[in-house]
Amino acid sequence: MALLSRDSRFAGQITGVGTTSGVRAVVGRWRTSPLGAFADVMVETAAGHRLLLAPDEQVAELVAATYTFDEVRIEPVRVTGTDVLAVRSPSLRLDVGVGRRTALGAALRLVPARVATAPAWTVVSDPVSRVLVPGVRTRGSAGGGRREYYGATDVHAVAWVTGSLEGADLGALAPVDPPCRFGFSSAPRRPVMTEVVTTVRLPPRPA
Repeated sequence: MALLSRDSRFAGQITGVGTTSGVRAVVGRWRTSPLGAFADVMVETAAGHRLLLAPDEQVAELVAATYTFDEVRIEPVRVTGTDVLAVRSPSLRLDVGVGRRTALGAALRLVPARVATAPAWTVVSDPVSRVLVPGVRTRGSAGGGRREYYGATDVHAVAWVTGSLEGADLGALAPVDPPCRFGFSSAPRRPVMTEVVTTVRLPPRPA
């Protein structure tokens, strides 16, 4: 994508939840990015159908080039609120109750933000994440020769969810299980909201 620089940073929140209906959702709420502020949602149904909800063609192109989906829908996506996140699109209605900071979140806050969000820090954070949060990785391939790095700075538990997908009730909060299959890293099994800076690094240009 032409808008990406050598190292493009996306700062915001990633919220991953499971539901008793079997639907798992990963909500991205990006305050700053090369595409401006936006929100998107990655959904995997109980049947394993992977769906991207993106607000415009540019976001859809970027996210679909980075992760794997069976279907991409371009439709308005809004995320509002702090203690309760209200996620709204024509396909999805999701309310997420944000709970207390986790022990991992407290530990992350001890790391200076400039260190925690630097791609080099993932040399330390990736092996730790694999042990403490199985299925979660902080560095990996983003497709097309690109690399992606996650720099988490805080984590809050999710206390509850309600909502519907295409009018069907999602049920109550449940673990993100089985793991989501969008890319090299799943959301944590325990539903959480993570403050994060994601860096997408383009491959070197040919000489």
